[in-house]
Amino acid sequence: MASFSRKLGFSLLFGLSGFAILIGLGIWQLERLQWKEAILAEISARIAAAPVPLPANPDPATDTRLAVTVAGDLPGQQLFVFAPLDGAGYRVIAAMQTDDGRRIMIDLGFVPQDQRAAPYVVENLQVTGNVHWPVEVDGFTPAPEGDVWYARDVTAMASALQTDPVLVIARETTPALPAQPWPVTTDGVKNDHLGYAITWFTLAAAWAAMTAAFVLRGTQSKKKD
Repeated sequence: MASFSRKLGFSLLFGLSGFAILIGLGIWQLERLQWKEAILAEISARIAAAPVPLPANPDPATDTRLAVTVAGDLPGQQLFVFAPLDGAGYRVIAAMQTDDGRRIMIDLGFVPQDQRAAPYVVENLQVTGNVHWPVEVDGFTPAPEGDVWYARDVTAMASALQTDPVLVIARETTPALPAQPWPVTTDGVKNDHLGYAITWFTLAAAWAAMTAAFVLRGTQSKKKD
Protein backbone atom coordinates (compact mmCIF):
# COMPACT_ATOMS: atom_id res chain seq x y z
CA MET A 1 0.00 0.00 0.00
CA ALA A 2 2.79 2.43 0.95
CA SER A 3 4.63 1.59 -2.26
CA PHE A 4 1.50 2.32 -4.33
CA SER A 5 0.94 5.63 -2.51
CA ARG A 6 4.51 6.69 -3.21
CA LYS A 7 4.15 5.82 -6.90
CA LEU A 8 0.86 7.66 -7.09
CA GLY A 9 2.33 10.67 -5.29
CA PHE A 10 5.36 10.72 -7.58
CA SER A 11 3.17 10.49 -10.71
CA LEU A 12 0.94 13.30 -9.45
CA LEU A 13 3.94 15.46 -8.56
CA PHE A 14 5.55 14.82 -11.93
CA GLY A 15 2.31 15.62 -13.71
CA LEU A 16 1.73 18.84 -11.77
CA SER A 17 5.33 19.94 -12.33
CA GLY A 18 5.04 19.42 -16.08
CA PHE A 19 1.70 21.22 -16.13
CA ALA A 20 3.16 24.17 -14.22
CA ILE A 21 6.14 24.39 -16.58
CA LEU A 22 3.90 24.38 -19.67
CA ILE A 23 1.57 26.99 -18.17
CA GLY A 24 4.60 29.09 -17.27
CA LEU A 25 5.85 28.94 -20.85
CA GLY A 26 2.43 30.01 -22.11
CA ILE A 27 2.34 32.97 -19.71
CA TRP A 28 5.87 33.92 -20.78
CA GLN A 29 4.74 34.00 -24.41
CA LEU A 30 1.79 36.24 -23.46
CA GLU A 31 4.27 38.59 -21.80
CA ARG A 32 6.38 38.48 -24.97
CA LEU A 33 3.23 39.25 -26.95
CA GLN A 34 2.66 42.41 -24.91
CA TRP A 35 6.31 43.37 -25.42
CA LYS A 36 6.09 42.82 -29.19
CA GLU A 37 2.78 44.70 -29.46
CA ALA A 38 4.39 47.66 -27.70
CA ILE A 39 7.23 47.58 -30.25
CA LEU A 40 4.74 47.38 -33.13
CA ALA A 41 2.78 50.32 -31.72
CA GLU A 42 6.01 52.33 -31.47
CA ILE A 43 6.97 51.49 -35.06
CA SER A 44 3.46 52.31 -36.31
CA ALA A 45 3.65 55.69 -34.60
CA ARG A 46 7.06 56.26 -36.19
CA ILE A 47 5.65 55.46 -39.64
CA ALA A 48 2.69 57.80 -39.18
CA ALA A 49 4.67 60.69 -37.64
CA ALA A 50 5.44 63.85 -39.56
CA PRO A 51 8.59 63.22 -41.63
CA VAL A 52 11.87 64.72 -40.46
CA PRO A 53 15.09 65.35 -42.41
CA LEU A 54 17.11 62.17 -42.82
CA PRO A 55 19.42 61.90 -39.76
CA ALA A 56 23.15 62.04 -40.37
CA ASN A 57 23.64 58.56 -38.92
CA PRO A 58 20.31 56.69 -38.71
CA ASP A 59 20.40 53.81 -36.26
CA PRO A 60 18.79 50.48 -37.29
CA ALA A 61 17.91 49.79 -33.66
CA THR A 62 15.95 53.00 -33.07
CA ASP A 63 15.19 54.53 -36.47
CA THR A 64 13.71 51.59 -38.36
CA ARG A 65 10.78 52.85 -40.50
CA LEU A 66 11.42 56.43 -39.37
CA ALA A 67 9.47 58.86 -41.59
CA VAL A 68 11.99 61.11 -43.35
CA THR A 69 12.47 63.55 -46.20
CA VAL A 70 15.53 63.67 -48.41
CA ALA A 71 16.42 65.52 -51.61
CA GLY A 72 19.05 65.02 -54.28
CA ASP A 73 19.82 63.63 -57.71
CA LEU A 74 19.52 60.14 -59.18
CA PRO A 75 22.57 59.50 -61.40
CA GLY A 76 21.05 56.43 -63.08
CA GLN A 77 22.75 53.71 -61.01
CA GLN A 78 20.22 51.19 -59.78
CA LEU A 79 19.45 47.59 -58.95
CA PHE A 80 16.28 45.59 -59.45
CA VAL A 81 14.96 43.32 -56.70
CA PHE A 82 12.77 40.47 -57.90
CA ALA A 83 9.29 40.97 -56.43
CA PRO A 84 7.18 37.88 -57.21
CA LEU A 85 4.54 38.69 -54.59
CA ASP A 86 3.98 42.14 -56.08
CA GLY A 87 3.41 40.84 -59.61
CA ALA A 88 5.66 40.24 -62.62
CA GLY A 89 8.25 42.89 -61.92
CA TYR A 90 10.86 44.38 -59.65
CA ARG A 91 11.49 46.89 -56.90
CA VAL A 92 13.86 49.62 -58.08
CA ILE A 93 16.74 50.41 -55.71
CA ALA A 94 18.45 53.58 -56.95
CA ALA A 95 21.53 55.42 -55.76
CA MET A 96 20.91 59.03 -54.74
CA GLN A 97 23.43 61.83 -54.38
CA THR A 98 21.82 63.95 -51.68
CA ASP A 99 21.92 67.72 -51.50
CA ASP A 100 24.00 67.52 -48.33
CA GLY A 101 26.74 65.49 -50.04
CA ARG A 102 25.79 61.98 -49.01
CA ARG A 103 25.19 58.95 -51.20
CA ILE A 104 22.33 56.70 -50.11
CA MET A 105 19.82 54.26 -51.62
CA ILE A 106 16.17 54.90 -52.43
CA ASP A 107 13.63 52.10 -52.87
CA LEU A 108 11.48 53.80 -55.51
CA GLY A 109 8.86 51.07 -55.61
CA PHE A 110 7.57 48.57 -58.15
CA VAL A 111 7.99 48.51 -61.92
CA PRO A 112 6.66 45.91 -64.37
CA GLN A 113 9.15 43.50 -65.81
CA ASP A 114 9.31 45.21 -69.21
CA GLN A 115 10.44 48.50 -67.60
CA ARG A 116 13.50 47.04 -65.88
CA ALA A 117 16.03 48.47 -68.34
CA ALA A 118 14.96 52.10 -67.98
CA PRO A 119 17.50 53.95 -65.77
CA TYR A 120 16.28 56.76 -63.53
CA VAL A 121 18.33 59.90 -64.14
CA VAL A 122 16.57 62.66 -62.21
CA GLU A 123 17.72 65.99 -60.83
CA ASN A 124 16.25 67.70 -57.78
CA LEU A 125 14.21 64.72 -56.65
CA GLN A 126 12.27 65.22 -53.40
CA VAL A 127 11.50 62.00 -51.51
CA THR A 128 9.21 61.40 -48.55
CA GLY A 129 9.55 57.91 -47.16
CA ASN A 130 10.80 55.71 -44.36
CA VAL A 131 14.35 54.69 -43.62
CA HIS A 132 14.50 50.92 -43.24
CA TRP A 133 16.78 47.89 -43.02
CA PRO A 134 14.63 45.00 -44.28
CA VAL A 135 15.68 41.51 -43.22
CA GLU A 136 15.00 39.44 -46.32
CA VAL A 137 18.17 37.45 -46.91
CA ASP A 138 18.77 33.94 -45.62
CA GLY A 139 20.84 30.91 -46.57
CA PHE A 140 18.42 30.02 -49.36
CA THR A 141 18.54 33.40 -51.13
CA PRO A 142 20.13 33.04 -54.59
CA ALA A 143 23.10 35.22 -55.45
CA PRO A 144 22.43 38.34 -57.58
CA GLU A 145 22.46 37.91 -61.34
CA GLY A 146 23.89 41.12 -62.76
CA ASP A 147 21.64 43.96 -61.65
CA VAL A 148 18.81 41.60 -60.63
CA TRP A 149 18.68 40.68 -56.96
CA TYR A 150 16.41 38.25 -55.16
CA ALA A 151 16.11 40.10 -51.86
CA ARG A 152 16.92 43.50 -50.41
CA ASP A 153 20.28 43.24 -48.68
CA VAL A 154 21.17 46.76 -47.57
CA THR A 155 24.84 46.12 -46.86
CA ALA A 156 25.51 44.19 -50.07
CA MET A 157 23.49 46.56 -52.25
CA ALA A 158 25.29 49.55 -50.76
CA SER A 159 28.60 47.95 -51.67
CA ALA A 160 27.41 47.31 -55.23
CA LEU A 161 26.11 50.87 -55.68
CA GLN A 162 28.94 52.46 -53.65
CA THR A 163 26.58 54.19 -51.23
CA ASP A 164 26.18 54.42 -47.48
CA PRO A 165 24.25 51.43 -46.07
CA VAL A 166 21.10 53.53 -45.77
CA LEU A 167 17.87 52.67 -47.58
CA VAL A 168 14.86 54.99 -47.74
CA ILE A 169 11.64 53.41 -48.96
CA ALA A 170 9.83 56.10 -50.94
CA ARG A 171 6.19 56.83 -50.19
CA GLU A 172 6.02 59.87 -52.43
CA THR A 173 8.39 61.54 -54.89
CA THR A 174 8.43 64.95 -56.55
CA PRO A 175 8.46 64.78 -59.49
CA ALA A 176 6.43 61.57 -59.62
CA LEU A 177 8.22 58.62 -61.23
CA PRO A 178 6.85 55.60 -63.12
CA ALA A 179 7.83 53.29 -60.25
CA GLN A 180 4.85 52.64 -57.97
CA PRO A 181 5.68 53.26 -54.28
CA TRP A 182 4.40 50.62 -51.87
CA PRO A 183 2.93 51.31 -48.43
CA VAL A 184 5.30 51.05 -45.48
CA THR A 185 3.77 48.93 -42.71
CA THR A 186 4.77 46.70 -39.80
CA ASP A 187 3.87 43.55 -41.76
CA GLY A 188 7.49 42.43 -41.87
CA VAL A 189 7.83 42.40 -38.07
CA LYS A 190 7.36 38.82 -36.91
CA ASN A 191 4.85 38.38 -34.11
CA ASP A 192 3.97 34.73 -33.46
CA HIS A 193 3.79 34.92 -29.67
CA LEU A 194 0.01 34.41 -29.41
CA GLY A 195 0.30 31.23 -31.47
CA TYR A 196 3.16 30.04 -29.29
CA ALA A 197 1.13 30.77 -26.13
CA ILE A 198 -1.85 28.81 -27.46
CA THR A 199 0.44 25.91 -28.27
CA TRP A 200 1.89 25.82 -24.74
CA PHE A 201 -1.55 26.09 -23.11
CA THR A 202 -2.85 23.32 -25.37
CA LEU A 203 0.07 21.12 -24.38
CA ALA A 204 -0.60 21.93 -20.74
CA ALA A 205 -4.23 20.85 -21.10
CA ALA A 206 -3.17 17.64 -22.81
CA TRP A 207 -0.55 16.99 -20.14
CA ALA A 208 -3.13 17.54 -17.38
CA ALA A 209 -5.56 15.16 -19.09
CA MET A 210 -2.88 12.47 -19.45
CA THR A 211 -1.82 12.88 -15.82
CA ALA A 212 -5.41 12.63 -14.62
CA ALA A 213 -6.02 9.56 -16.77
CA PHE A 214 -2.84 7.89 -15.49
CA VAL A 215 -3.66 8.58 -11.85
CA LEU A 216 -7.30 7.47 -12.28
CA ARG A 217 -6.26 4.27 -14.01
CA GLY A 218 -3.76 3.52 -11.26
CA THR A 219 -6.36 4.16 -8.55
CA GLN A 220 -8.95 1.94 -10.22
CA SER A 221 -6.36 -0.81 -10.72
CA LYS A 222 -5.48 -0.67 -7.02
CA LYS A 223 -9.15 -0.94 -6.03
CA LYS A 224 -9.51 -4.10 -8.12
CA ASP A 225 -6.53 -5.62 -6.34
